[in-house]
Amino acid sequence: QVQLVESGGGLVPLGGSLRLSCSASENIFEMTMAWYRQAPGKQRDMVASVTREGITGYKDSVKGRFTISRDMFVNTLHLEMNNLKAEDTGVYYCNARKWNGAVYWGQGTQVTVSS
Repeated sequence: QVQLVESGGGLVPLGGSLRLSCSASENIFEMTMAWYRQAPGKQRDMVASVTREGITGYKDSVKGRFTISRDMFVNTLHLEMNNLKAEDTGVYYCNARKWNGAVYWGQGTQVTVSS
């Protein structure tokens, strides 16, 4: 059972920046990691991902503004978010998928972009 703990959410003004972190109980470099977002009343969507090999992928609406990265020294996944928009508001979840298909979720962290 992989445990994921997100942090870094909060209230940020329009156009501001925020950095989310996800600490994991197992090696994140051996799993496909991702950040998902769930806006109020909407389904949970993936916004950024990184494979074990380091290949990244982004939702079109966040390309050029969000950056997913991994810190090997503290075994932590990050999501750097810049030029935040109102539609970026939501609960952000850390996700891990192991080689055997098992999927794990964090508890989520709230991001609110205010105008």
